[in-house]
Amino acid sequence: MPDPILELRDLKMHFPVRGGVMSRQLNSVKAVDGVSLSIGHGETLGLVGESGCGKSTLGKSIVRLTRPTAGSVFFDGKDITHLSQRQLRPLRCNMQMVFQDPAESLNSRMSVGQIIAEPLEVQKIGTKATRMDTVHQLLERVGMPKSAAQRFSFEFSGGQRQRIGIARALALNPDMIVLDEPVSALDVSVQSQVLNLLLDLQEDYNMAYLFIAHDLAVVKHISDRVAVMYLGKIVELADADAIYKNPRHAYTKALISAIPEPDPMIERPRVHLEGEVPSPINPPKGSAFGHRINHPRYEETIGMDLSMAEIEKGHWVAADPCCLSEEDFGLVASSS
Repeated sequence: MPDPILELRDLKMHFPVRGGVMSRQLNSVKAVDGVSLSIGHGETLGLVGESGCGKSTLGKSIVRLTRPTAGSVFFDGKDITHLSQRQLRPLRCNMQMVFQDPAESLNSRMSVGQIIAEPLEVQKIGTKATRMDTVHQLLERVGMPKSAAQRFSFEFSGGQRQRIGIARALALNPDMIVLDEPVSALDVSVQSQVLNLLLDLQEDYNMAYLFIAHDLAVVKHISDRVAVMYLGKIVELADADAIYKNPRHAYTKALISAIPEPDPMIERPRVHLEGEVPSPINPPKGSAFGHRINHPRYEETIGMDLSMAEIEKGHWVAADPCCLSEEDFGLVASSS
């Protein structure tokens, strides 16, 4: 990919687990454990996986709401991993985030106009009058009336609040937005309205999206490529069409089989997952998914390099014998 707007190199985000009288660190939660990927200008990368797999933590690490434990985050060719908050402030204009719950992410004590204008005030852009003009333009752009600027966020529905959150993210004309499950709390009819809005905005402003979700049907609708995350790691990455038509990893197959089929006359085999998701505090030494399903080849994966390999052009998958067919594992083993 030529000149990606975002590139992650072996990114890790571990949270300390403390205990005892002296509150010493006993262990760590390996929420993100070695993620490498890139996003191009104007591209949408969907990030999917079960709750607790590290998707939201990855998104917050990208925009530096949390400082990564290890690895690197390159934004528009610049390493921002270790920048201070003062150094990051100018870069905030170019990358923004829309959170999952707009009721929690919007300050209920501020008017909608104040919420949307706040990024402009922080960046010292414009005057009070010009900032309010920008607020009115942004509200209209996301399908809200200008009069909404005088009201408070709790006076609006969930879908309207999410539109306000999107307007706030657009205030600084960013090059990239991290969307953390932006439609998961909305009704289906409202979901489609917000998704279509995001697609229209992307076409108008050529923004890149990292679209985090657990609903694969939604991700399919909006994404150019899809990355599948399991227990802090990316296990499969490919174009959206390829990953839905021909998933290679066993975990991806299970997720796709769970997508509801709108036609009741069509029967599709469902992959039922056995076992429990391993703890990110003490993850398995070998294949995490192989450990979960008690795969007979799990023991041989201990100490094995399970990093991503290109099984076909643009289609990457973890080289894991517990999760691939024998044929596919032979392909990735020979290419690595």
